[in-house]
Amino acid sequence: MIKISKAIALSLALLGTAGISGCYARTGDSAAASTQAELPVSEAGLRQVPLSVRTADGRHNFVVEVAESGAEQAQGLMFRTRLAPDKGMIFPFPQDRIASFWMKNTVIPLDIIFVRRDGTIESIAANTPPYSLESVRSNEPVGAVLEIAAGRAAELGIGPGDTVTW
Repeated sequence: MIKISKAIALSLALLGTAGISGCYARTGDSAAASTQAELPVSEAGLRQVPLSVRTADGRHNFVVEVAESGAEQAQGLMFRTRLAPDKGMIFPFPQDRIASFWMKNTVIPLDIIFVRRDGTIESIAANTPPYSLESVRSNEPVGAVLEIAAGRAAELGIGPGDTVTW
């Protein structure tokens, strides 16, 4: 998966990330909370939550791993060899920031979706190439980053302004 720059990883470690959650753009209903509680941890040991992206054409559902700690965010999806079309990873931040990711040690191409605190998509870095050291950045401060399999955003018609809830 993508690795956060050393500066961001250090900032996360200094700020402390315990208890980070999708405190924004959550559905907030009890059915969603019940579903979240029932999901098993991922093979990597990360908490999983349901996530949906609302586009003009409808809702697209995913189950995503939550990279909450600085270490989990630094590891991300690195070294993984597959990512199912309905899976992904969300990186929630305690404070809005310009997000910068790279693909070092990331075997599979990804769509990197930058999400504002209100849940709207700010921008998408589509089809990021595996192993690239080139920085992929948001255009403005964001509250989270969502990673899904490369090409899925285009396939599903996901774009800037669409809404992510989890």
